[in-house]
Amino acid sequence: MTTTDAPSATTRVEPSTGAILTGPAGLPARTLGWAVLAWTIKYLRQPDGPDAGKPWRFSAEQVRFLLWFYALDAFGRFTYRRAIYRRSKGHGKDPLAAALALIEFLGPCRYGGTTDAGDPIAIPHSSAWVQLAAVSEAQTNNTMSLVLGMLEGSPAVEVYGLDIGKTIIYSRTGKLQTVTSSPRSMEGNRPSFALLNEVQHWLSSNDGHAMADVIRRNLGKSRDGAGRSVEICNAHVPGEESVGEKSYEAWQSIVEGRSQASGILYDSREAPPTTDMSDPVSLRAGLAAAYGDSAAWVDLDRIAGEIWDPGTPASTSRRYYLNQVTAAEDAWTTAHDWDACALLDALAPGDLVTIGGDGSRSDDSTALAVCRVPDGLLDLAAVWEQPDGPAAATWEVPRAEVDAMMAHLFGRYRVLAAYWDVAGWESYIDKWSVEYGDVLAVKASSRSAVGWDMRSRTKEFVQRGAETMHAAILDGTLIHTGHPVLRRHVLNARRRPNRWGVGWGTEHRESARKVDALAAATLARIAR
Repeated sequence: MTTTDAPSATTRVEPSTGAILTGPAGLPARTLGWAVLAWTIKYLRQPDGPDAGKPWRFSAEQVRFLLWFYALDAFGRFTYRRAIYRRSKGHGKDPLAAALALIEFLGPCRYGGTTDAGDPIAIPHSSAWVQLAAVSEAQTNNTMSLVLGMLEGSPAVEVYGLDIGKTIIYSRTGKLQTVTSSPRSMEGNRPSFALLNEVQHWLSSNDGHAMADVIRRNLGKSRDGAGRSVEICNAHVPGEESVGEKSYEAWQSIVEGRSQASGILYDSREAPPTTDMSDPVSLRAGLAAAYGDSAAWVDLDRIAGEIWDPGTPASTSRRYYLNQVTAAEDAWTTAHDWDACALLDALAPGDLVTIGGDGSRSDDSTALAVCRVPDGLLDLAAVWEQPDGPAAATWEVPRAEVDAMMAHLFGRYRVLAAYWDVAGWESYIDKWSVEYGDVLAVKASSRSAVGWDMRSRTKEFVQRGAETMHAAILDGTLIHTGHPVLRRHVLNARRRPNRWGVGWGTEHRESARKVDALAAATLARIAR
């Protein structure tokens, strides 16, 4: 994949609060969501609290999520086959999960044609089979208790002929059940909908991976092709490889064009990266931004007290309360620090720049970074990454495209230096040194105008590159355009101390989480 501008993304900043919002903006043109919402007002009840027994009401954020989850294409097919709803602790994810389960169990949740005016008609599933899945029985019991609370005093019990048990509810045409059993025993089920609860805790060690795989395979067999799932979670721990993390990475892969798949709705709301948890005013604003609508019922002062409690690790506070994905213990830098350096700016034709390049033939990514000389603004000019899925087996970096991109950059900007890691690119580096050497103010080495050998210059790369860049991130003097692929590669990097200082590297030699864009950016900064 070649990218000359930041890939289309659905992450944006809310102007009024600075909250980082992930998910489609606006409202869908075609959706069953309006019919779904009308049904919930009639049949669902507030399960607890001072308004217990009153008609259920979604918050505005939850309404927008439902409208997009039930969005349709021009042919009446669902736009999304699965969704992830990530929010802070206490937001109200479990009640949302319970409401979704009942909508899919009893409500008008399937496409039934159009009206004379062309609007979609929503109808119930003819034989709904809804599963509430979790890796612990306590979690499924919690969600089921909310389901039962929403049915308490509801006409749905009589209208749909419900037979209510503790772990399973039957209607005249379907069933809703909790699932925490062995993944093998679930193989072959044909659910119409599955709710995967707290997927940040679904790990390989507790059969979470196997359960998620089985559920998705089973949903794929649905007769109408509309079997879907919703995952609810807090922010995941990077490197833990939870189902929550894997779903986040799958969504990133689709957004960035590395995957041929589609149909994942990722909806998240997190505090601004500049939130200072030690400052009461900043923390209060950050919590208000992260909690959004739910700040109406969440005691933010109590949450602040939990954050300031000496027994609460800062990483836990950021994940659970600010809904921020925190760094792994050995991370080179954090999302909080990197995002705080983002600047709403872009390079312009004719700018004085330096170029950094790092590449491979097939497995690793190949990246070209550009650094503006006067102020140091970093941007990722292009990246070529191995695609996800079957296409990866035969993929190779399109070297002719890389060569063309170099020519484009030299034509667009006034390039003063270009440092490209030598390994595997010797012939092209010789070519570029001949073609562009005369216009470069600084040569990469005494032997090459462009070739910069990272293998023999480790000390310089660590001290002038990694450590200097890391210090600039921490003190806020580094600025970048916020390119999402560069961000991903930066956050993939792990601290690697050596005899010259602290550099960075991948998690392990065979890691799929690449750092080549960071290498290119580091070389561009050294060249500057």
